[in-house]
Amino acid sequence: MPKKKGIHFEISERKILLRIMDVLSVLGILYLIGSGFHFEYFTVTKAQWFWSVVLALYITIFGTVFELYDLQASSKLDTTFRNIVLTASLTVLVYLFTPVITPFLPEKRVQILYFYLAIISAMFLWRIAYVTFIASPRFYKKVIIIGEISNLETILKTIGKSDPNYKIVGFINSEGKAKDRVSFKGLKEYLPYQLPDVIVEEHISEIVVAIYDSANITSDIYSQLTMLLEKGFTIREYTQVYEEITKRVPVQYVGKDFYKYFPFSRSNQNRLYMFYHRFMDITFAIIGLAIGVVLLPLVLIGNLIANRGPLFYKQERVGKHGEVFNIIKFRTMVTNAEANGAKWAEKNDVRVTPFGRVLRNSRIDEIPQFYNILKGDMSVIGPRPERPYFVKELSQIIPFYETRHSIKPGLSGWAQVNSRYGASVDDSLEKLQYDLFYIKHRSFFLDVNILVKTFGTVLYYRGQ
Repeated sequence: MPKKKGIHFEISERKILLRIMDVLSVLGILYLIGSGFHFEYFTVTKAQWFWSVVLALYITIFGTVFELYDLQASSKLDTTFRNIVLTASLTVLVYLFTPVITPFLPEKRVQILYFYLAIISAMFLWRIAYVTFIASPRFYKKVIIIGEISNLETILKTIGKSDPNYKIVGFINSEGKAKDRVSFKGLKEYLPYQLPDVIVEEHISEIVVAIYDSANITSDIYSQLTMLLEKGFTIREYTQVYEEITKRVPVQYVGKDFYKYFPFSRSNQNRLYMFYHRFMDITFAIIGLAIGVVLLPLVLIGNLIANRGPLFYKQERVGKHGEVFNIIKFRTMVTNAEANGAKWAEKNDVRVTPFGRVLRNSRIDEIPQFYNILKGDMSVIGPRPERPYFVKELSQIIPFYETRHSIKPGLSGWAQVNSRYGASVDDSLEKLQYDLFYIKHRSFFLDVNILVKTFGTVLYYRGQ
């Protein structure tokens, strides 16, 4: 057994590192420019410390919007550079237009260009270092999986998609009686007695047990795991790893022991949190409806010319505690779009009119839902409300589907900012996993995270 495991960073550690180093690299290069050149616009000094705090806040917020802290995107320099340019552009623009809390515009306007290029250069140089070192194989978290062969491909796909630094180097088939050996590209199969040697040779950081049928835990596997536990080696259960890496609750693996996986957030019963949540709903609803009133003439004209039909569209949706309410939207589909019965909405749905597509891509069609929020049928953040027909269908197929009705449905949510458009049972399962994660962990900070990411979702047209 190795006394020291390989060096690696957890997901949360890498995201914190990216944020901190983005800010430090920018402030560092601005300090050097201010010290070595005649740079009047921005100086990093004790006297102007507030300027640095505001700049750091802007970088962090807009970096989140433009996915600078998405680990998959951060491991690719081309994607990262695009996101850095977008982040720096909006950061500098907002920074220039908030002179009350930021420096006044310099006499030499060219210094604004230097300021802009310095931010881009600093962040990109740091990200090159991140990809070269932190995101490189030397910092991979190497893992051995113990579980049934039938589930291994799903595990590999899910973890590989969620965390590029989480490297599964091999597996042990817990189905000891299986005759056929299954091979996976780049993945070795080991026998239980080989575990101690493999851990040393491959610098394994932890073992993940993904055994769903306890009958498949053979005596050889049990004895090896017991021995490793006694020596202090890290052994984790797959559902814990899944939730930590994907930020989803793996309902398909939970079985009847849902109470172990759904210790719902105390915020659901916290009066102060619930007051904040309702206050936020009312505030955003009033602002949203005011924006809707301003945009209404344009939407009305577009509807008369290119949509031809009713302006608003009402549809039954399932809300909190399974109660049905009517959701209101600007109509984006042809009239009588479901004359032949209920049908899943799809990406590039042919029933959507050209003007309706504009409304959808800009999310203007969602504005009337602020009325539902003001009434209390919905919240700004929560699981998206589904239609009774599909709720009935999905509840029979997907375990714990109706659990999402334990809180108010939302205009945006954890599923909306993390997954694609839901157009099938598989998509609905993925969205449910995200919804349950939100219900389980909902808090002020998670709400803020969702609000910030919602802007990124709109900008990149995700969910459409």
